[in-house]
Amino acid sequence: MYKSVPYVILATAAVLVAAAVVLFVTQRMPDDSSAEAGFARDMAVHHAQAVEIASIVESRTENEEVRTLASDIVLTQQAQIGQMQGWLAVWELPQTGSEEQMAWMGHEMQAGELMPGMATRNEIISLSKLPPDDMDTEFLRLLVEHHSAAIPMANAVLDQTNRPEVETLARAIVSSQRTEISVMNNMLRRMGEDPVPTQNDMQDMDM
Repeated sequence: MYKSVPYVILATAAVLVAAAVVLFVTQRMPDDSSAEAGFARDMAVHHAQAVEIASIVESRTENEEVRTLASDIVLTQQAQIGQMQGWLAVWELPQTGSEEQMAWMGHEMQAGELMPGMATRNEIISLSKLPPDDMDTEFLRLLVEHHSAAIPMANAVLDQTNRPEVETLARAIVSSQRTEISVMNNMLRRMGEDPVPTQNDMQDMDM
């Protein structure tokens, strides 16, 4: 009877050690080339442009619905930028990495190439000079494309991470940006404009 006790203790200890190893592996800090770090850096840059575009429109539009949307984008995405920058600080990683943007996704980018969905500098300058009504429709078109490109980025990190904070934010980005794409395309329809085809729309057309 007493001879079995050490075996029980050893078995229990082995289970605890195994659990500790799993916890360490799953919760250890992401390194500089990790998907989590790449996502945080790239999505922060992506969000920053959306904030810039929305800020221009928020201050110039005469359409209250557009102003409300632009304000929501500024507040939400600026807060998410702060969250991602905070992760990098906690992980003791620099805000910018040594690898090319989107390398963590296996996406080969050429020198000077913009991330998918990003507006060019000329498009942003033009937005600040257009008449308010034209600016509103251009803003909606640009942001539908911008949001459509952010969703695959968020889905890509969901496929590679097991960190709860990253999963929570990535899922929130997918959900909120899909909703806003629908809202913006409906706004374009009410303005008498064609909606912007999204990636899912294009896939449906090809089938």
